[in-house]
Amino acid sequence: MVGNGDAGGSGSGGEPLLSCKATSYLRSLSRSDDELRVFRSCLRWMCVDQSDTCHAVVSWSVFLLLSIFVPTASHFVLNCFPGRRAYDVAVQLSLTSASALAFVCLSHFVRRYGLRRFLFLDKLVGESERVRAGYMDQLNRSFRLLSLFVMPCFAGEVAYKIWWYSSGSERVPFPIAGSMAVGNVVACALELASWIYRVALFLFVCVLFRLMCYLQILRLQDFAAVFVEGGPTSDVAEVLGEHLRIRRQLRIISHRYRSFILYSLILVSASQLVALLLTTRHRAIVNFNNAGELALCSIGLVTGLLICLRSAAKITHKAQAITSQAATWHVCATIESDAENRTSVPSCDDESGEEDDECRKDDGEEILDVGKITPCHMNNISYQKRQALVTYLENNPAGITVFGFVVDRTWLHALFMMEFSLVMWLLGKTIGIS
Repeated sequence: MVGNGDAGGSGSGGEPLLSCKATSYLRSLSRSDDELRVFRSCLRWMCVDQSDTCHAVVSWSVFLLLSIFVPTASHFVLNCFPGRRAYDVAVQLSLTSASALAFVCLSHFVRRYGLRRFLFLDKLVGESERVRAGYMDQLNRSFRLLSLFVMPCFAGEVAYKIWWYSSGSERVPFPIAGSMAVGNVVACALELASWIYRVALFLFVCVLFRLMCYLQILRLQDFAAVFVEGGPTSDVAEVLGEHLRIRRQLRIISHRYRSFILYSLILVSASQLVALLLTTRHRAIVNFNNAGELALCSIGLVTGLLICLRSAAKITHKAQAITSQAATWHVCATIESDAENRTSVPSCDDESGEEDDECRKDDGEEILDVGKITPCHMNNISYQKRQALVTYLENNPAGITVFGFVVDRTWLHALFMMEFSLVMWLLGKTIGIS
């Protein structure tokens, strides 16, 4: 039995030892009135909430109805002309496969980790106020960002479907409520509901990945500010521990999303190659009437993949830029320690900020202004410790990985060349481009 002294002991500061753990535990619990209430409400409206058995049954039923049954019925049951829906199989299979991948991954994430743990809200206890405020702002903006991607494509799909149904002959082989027009309206509404559900589900998982990457970007900005403000005040142990914590969370994100990113890349690449093969084959007829939906499908899938790849590459380069900042801090500290009679760091203000501004506009990343480094704590840490920290950062780069491959610009360039080679090979086999 544990005595009262062990249960209610105090630390050196006179505070209970369990107070911090209790606060962290309460922070990780889900409540009906917490900051996720709007998020959960939107999940229910999207029919992907699986918080209990009843919601899980509804979620799976809506998924089977809108992702499986409606596309199958629209292709086989409705009276359509093969020439007008020449690419319908490619469209339906692509959207259904993407939505199935997103739905299975999202169900696994929420069921295994819970919504708060999955979104790293339980890890915000020890973060700065700027990180917490920035992350909560992005959390509240997630669905607005999702609508920004979905609604333009959905507006195009609505216009295309309305024109398609109104310009063709009767497609529904049976009347509804004694009217063929009502049957056409019902069929059009079901197809539109199926389309927006599948596209929104795929893009939603991509936006969640971007949200988690944004949290790590905020933490990396706080971490990099240590070097801009003059470096650690006393020792490198705190900096090392923070970097290890960031790397650990990046590994967690990579482990959770590596299958989704890889399968999305394969799915979208295969979908676009099939679409290219169908539209460039001999005697293929490509016009707005039969290929409009194929273009909208391609835009939605490629947009989701680009969201994931851009977020992964951005956070990887933010993490790798810390090595450059630490090396600059180490150089300035070494020069400052050698120049005892100088009050400022020499050669740190030689470059003007005009070139850095141009590079920042072109590169889209923050560039360390070495002239802003404050040398107040540079001499507090020995040369060996600074060198050890820089060596550690050089040999332990952080970032998003997919089965061991770091998602950075080099990886994206190699991926682009592979895709470009496949496209050129396919064009050479179909229309003779070599």
